[in-house]
Amino acid sequence: MKSITIKGSERESVGKVATKALRNAGAVPCVLYGGDQPVHFSAEEKAFKSLVYTPNAHTVVIDLGNGKSFNAILQDIQVHPVSDRILHIDFFQIFDEKEIAIEVPVKIIGNSKGVMAGGDLRLNNRKLKVKALPANLPDFVEADITPLNMGNKLYVTQVPTPNFKILHPDNTVICQVKISRAAMKAAQEAAKAAKGATAKGKKK
Repeated sequence: MKSITIKGSERESVGKVATKALRNAGAVPCVLYGGDQPVHFSAEEKAFKSLVYTPNAHTVVIDLGNGKSFNAILQDIQVHPVSDRILHIDFFQIFDEKEIAIEVPVKIIGNSKGVMAGGDLRLNNRKLKVKALPANLPDFVEADITPLNMGNKLYVTQVPTPNFKILHPDNTVICQVKISRAAMKAAQEAAKAAKGATAKGKKK
């Protein structure tokens, strides 16, 4: 999985006044959990753009200077309901020898027979939660829709999961090919035409 480096600085004061001052200065107050004790730090809001405003999943290297660096994943984010400004972010520290769970996007590949025949592809789950060692975390779950005919579904058990586990029930549907109205109408007209041809043949 791709990693993003966030450069920040430790926070000496974590009170409301100090937090408000940080935000007024264009910084985001953050907390890193998962280690021996929480680490309070801040970073410029623009430093999080490539982490927050993207459908992709990333691990994070939090660089606080003076040789202090932590590997982490985004755990929770608070956004202002009106301005959409980032108010606060929680991170969770990760370690090479410990498995972690994270949501990753689904990547559709292939050409479905059902879609080529006029069906509609419906993506039921755009993201899936996976579990793995940090080194084995995938950038995405690859879903090959090539075998799907009209009316077929692709389940989580049908996608390759090398070195990671999908944390969803086996009956979870990733995507499916639904019969479109146009395809249904064409099928009905074809059936009607075939019936009419059969009836004419019998009259002869």
